[in-house]
Parts: sequence; C-alpha cells; structure tokens
Amino acid sequence: MTNPRQLAFIALRDVHKGAYADVALDRALQKVNLPDCDRRLVTELVYGSVRRQRTLDTLIDQLAKKKSHQQPQDLRTILHLGFYQLRYQERIPASAAVNTTVQLAKENGFSGLTGFVNGLLRQYLRQAGGAREQGGRGAGGQRSRGAEEKDSLLLPQPPIPSSQSPVSHFNPLELLENPVERLGILHSFPDWIVQVWLEQLGLIDTEQLCEWMNQSPTIDLRINPLRTSIEEVEAALQSAGVLVRRIPHLPQALRFIGNTGSIQKLPGFKEGWWTVQDASAQLVGHLLDPQPGEVVIDACAAPGGKTTHIAELMADRGKIWACDRTPSRLRKLQENSQRLNLQSIQIYTGDSRHFNQFQNTADRVLLDAPCSGLGTMHRHADARWRQTPASVRELSVLQRELIIHTSTFVKPGGVLVYATCTLHPTENEEVISAFLAESPDWQIESPSGVELPDSTDSTPQGWFKLWPHRQDMDGFFMVRLRKNNNSE
Repeated sequence: MTNPRQLAFIALRDVHKGAYADVALDRALQKVNLPDCDRRLVTELVYGSVRRQRTLDTLIDQLAKKKSHQQPQDLRTILHLGFYQLRYQERIPASAAVNTTVQLAKENGFSGLTGFVNGLLRQYLRQAGGAREQGGRGAGGQRSRGAEEKDSLLLPQPPIPSSQSPVSHFNPLELLENPVERLGILHSFPDWIVQVWLEQLGLIDTEQLCEWMNQSPTIDLRINPLRTSIEEVEAALQSAGVLVRRIPHLPQALRFIGNTGSIQKLPGFKEGWWTVQDASAQLVGHLLDPQPGEVVIDACAAPGGKTTHIAELMADRGKIWACDRTPSRLRKLQENSQRLNLQSIQIYTGDSRHFNQFQNTADRVLLDAPCSGLGTMHRHADARWRQTPASVRELSVLQRELIIHTSTFVKPGGVLVYATCTLHPTENEEVISAFLAESPDWQIESPSGVELPDSTDSTPQGWFKLWPHRQDMDGFFMVRLRKNNNSE
C-alpha cells in the first residue's frame, strides 16, 4: 500500500483508539517505502488532523445533520482528512482533496455514503466561495502521486470553485462570541487551555500563541564542542545541501531550514558531532552552568538531551548521575552518550523521590520535572487532548514531591535548576512558591551570566518563561535556586 491518504487514515484510526500520534504514524510509515514527498504528506495529514480535531469536528457539527460524535468513528476520521486538506492545505487542489476523500470512504467500508462525503465537502467549498483558509506552515502541502483521481465516482454536483477564484471573506465555520470558545474552536484547543493562557497573556498574545502552536515544528541541533565546531558542522551540512541557521544567545545551536530527510543519515550524526535538541532545552543547561570536576545529578534524565549537554559543558570532566525510573528511556540516553563519546555519565535506574544515597553529594542538581508538556504541543499533536485540569493537578503533586526530595541531594552552597516544558502556573510558579515557603535554606538566584533570548518573560521573582510566539522556540519555565552555605 503506497497511498499516502490511506496510510494517514490507518494512523489516525489508531490514534482514535488511544495510540500516541507519533507512535501510530511511525507504525504506519514503517510498513512501506514511500518517497520523501509522500512521507511528508502523510505526516502533515496525521499531525494536522489531530491538532485541528476540534475545528474539524465543529465543521461536521455545523454542516451535517448528525453531529461529529454521532458519526461512525472511521467515517469521522475520513471527514477530518477531507476537511483538513480543504481548509489548511492550499497547495492541494480542492478537486483532489474531495475526490481522494470520497475514494477513502469507498475503500474503507462506506461505499453507500460516498455521496454524503462528496456533498458535505462540496457544501463547505460552496459556502467558502472557493477560499482557502490559511493555516499552519510546513511540508504538508505537497501533492502526492495519484492525487488527481478521476471524477467518475462522484455524483453530479455543481463544479468546485477554482483555487484562482477571488478570496471570499465568508468563513463557513460559525464562531461564538465568547473569546474562550471562539479561540478554542478556531484554533482547536480545549477551552481550559485557552483560559489558562488568557489569564496570563490577554487576548492578542493568546491568539498569537494558539497560531504558533499549530505550526509544524522546527528541528534544532546542538553541536558537540568536544568533537567539532559549529563552523565545521555548518560546512558539512551545507555540502550535503542542508540549510541551517544559528540561534542567537545559544553558542551550540543550529536550526534546520526546510526539509532534512533522515536525520540519522546527515553528516556528523554517526560521528557524534551533534544531537537534536530544541533551543529552549539547550538554555536549561546554560542556566545550570555546570563546571568541570563537579558532581551533578540529573534527577529525571531520560531520554538524555540535557544530560549529554551537561557533560559537554563540563568538558566531560566530573561525574553526572543520570537518574530515571524508565529503563527503556535510559537505554536511549546510553546510546546517545556513547554516540557523542561522553564518559562522565553514570546511569542510575529508579525513582528520584526514593533515593537517599545522594544526600548532600551534588554541586548541582537538574530537576527537569515530568509535566503536561503544554509548551510543546506543536511537537506533540495529541497532548492538548490527552491532558486535563485533573492531570495537571496530579503532575503538580509529583513535581512538589520531586523538588522537596531532590533538593536534599544538593551540598550547602550548591545549585538546583527546576525546569518544565509547560506553561501552566500550577506546575511552575505555584510549585516553586510552595517549595520556597517550606524551605528557608533556599532562594532564587538571578540567571547572571546567562544570555536570555530577546523578550524572555523574566519576572521580579526571578523565574522566567519562554513564550513560543515571542522567542520562536518551545515553551519552557525555568528557575535557578541556591542553597545557603550554612545549611546542614
């Protein structure tokens, strides 16, 4: 099977049964050997349909007699694919989007409903006046082979407006006045996430953040200064026809521009010259500021991006205890440290809340706490639907337990950095405020000597947030804490 849309349908069917989107996509792509352009199309259709699920369901609700949740699940998935292409993929001709969606219905048990699918998608186009809503960026607009199927299977209908027609300002999507629901439907987020952002940012910034989170993610890499230089990596990638640019304030960071193909096949990967790590995550290592010869504990280390960065910053001299309770993720850390030829990392399997042997042993501790990941929803398309206010509260309990216990690992005068890739105050500011209220021996330390990206949200309290729509990188919260010298 080499039909990209059928592969996307299979992956989405698994997602709707509970699979993680990235796992379902990998499983579907591993079954076939597709050209790069078709792989990109499958990826865009899967991640895009998951991201835009609420908007696509609302279109079904407003255009069909039966609401989206009343449709057979597989038919709902097929309609998602059709509406996603019509609304967000302007490079795919409207006729191809409609025809291939009808074909999907025919080939997956809905032959009797091809007229319904055809009519619903054409109804959307008639109401839109041929306009294509702009949405998301990225690689998904490529037309796949076989995208121009014949119209013979379609019932007679008024012609689909040409993509060259004047853009209509009529939006077939009916929006509510309430700003939370309006933004939630238009940008496809649960109301509770929109509400959390509105309370912190206000309306204009929240809409910009919603738009940013629906973009296809960029890929950043971190060069390994113990093996190479940033100039050497730039030259090697350029010789392979891969474009990169530097990222301000991060001396080891490069960002890929455009398509890269298989990451593992790029120059320097096998040689350990670089590893993939988002710019925000790289900033965490600089905030920790580990020094050669120190003892450092990474309390929630897997899969190891920050652990290996710590080793590089320490010139691989000293000892790093990499702790995590998931053996399979620790194996990934071990593979990365071996590829990067790092010797200072010692792996320790288990839950850091239960370790007593590290008391007062570390110069620095990194607690990159398990979190809801709400700062990285552009990468994890289904995170917005998996997390709930209840799961956030549960995570905050875990985070408080972790910081209370891992703070005992730090020597008097030592440093602990708390970091998350979420933007929810319950997991960030409230965790730190509660910890400081209970821990008089600790105080926030200003991140002096660390170059912060422009317009970073640094607060009077001393913690800071990276807002994706302002810094163009993953959303992160981080704070550096120092233990008093006279602590016992």
